[in-house]
Amino acid sequence: MLNLDRLRVLHAIARHGSVSGAAEGLHVTTSAVSQQMAKLERETGQQLLARNGRGVRLTDAGRLLAGHAQRILSQLELAEADLEAHRGRAVGELLLGAFPTAARGLFPAALADLRVAHPHLRVHLQEMEPDTAVPRLVRGDIDLAVVLDWHNRPLSLPEGLAKEPLLDDPADVAMPADHPRAGTGPVELTDFADDEWISWPDGEFCHDWLLFTLRGQGVEPRIRHTAGEHHTQLALVGAGLGVAVAPRLGRGPVPHGVVVAPVRHTMKRHVYAVWREDADRRPSIRAAVAALRGAADGVLD
Repeated sequence: MLNLDRLRVLHAIARHGSVSGAAEGLHVTTSAVSQQMAKLERETGQQLLARNGRGVRLTDAGRLLAGHAQRILSQLELAEADLEAHRGRAVGELLLGAFPTAARGLFPAALADLRVAHPHLRVHLQEMEPDTAVPRLVRGDIDLAVVLDWHNRPLSLPEGLAKEPLLDDPADVAMPADHPRAGTGPVELTDFADDEWISWPDGEFCHDWLLFTLRGQGVEPRIRHTAGEHHTQLALVGAGLGVAVAPRLGRGPVPHGVVVAPVRHTMKRHVYAVWREDADRRPSIRAAVAALRGAADGVLD
């Protein structure tokens, strides 16, 4: 009889391509992964992993069994979803991930609504960027993620995920109060061709979007400072250290010394919820999406 937990370990190795990656994704030690695989090889009577330089690779038997493991685990999630749907109530545990401004701008209202409407549902929120949330969602580490892309730079999603739009989040340009364009009305990004920029950290989706957008308008951006939190970015703007893109979701009051101006050709972030299609029938997923839609409607009002 094949052990389900060991099949889950084999599936993780196939997905991550390494023992260390599987251990990280499963939140266990590499030693525990190796021990589980040794037991699975004894159960099957076949070699499932082979040395490949400093790492490992799946043997033909390993790839064959990993394919079955993926289907088995998918069927297991469908069974759990059907049982939850049969009960007809949002119960149990729900793990959510969201990028920072969504965590601040949407989730306080959404989580409060879920606590009142579904008191037997235990919800856990973790703040994370989309490039972290999507792989964790695919792996099954979280149940639902709120992610974003930009009007001119869509986020690529892997197969097997469902999504629902929540809102469009306009973005302004934030500048020091003594900037020549402060208080002059709508602006264009090209108005800031000679300015230094304050951006998200290098490698993040929004940082790459800013470079892509400015270069698309013939501006080679001069990124002087980076900060992950918008409030930090705005504080740097207020100190006269540059200009920044300032989305409106979760922004709160603009600090002293900062002026924001709308962009004439509107810049927008698309914010949406994503979850695994296998879990689509879970009442807890549907309840979370409904609560997030309600929170988004409140923001738009």
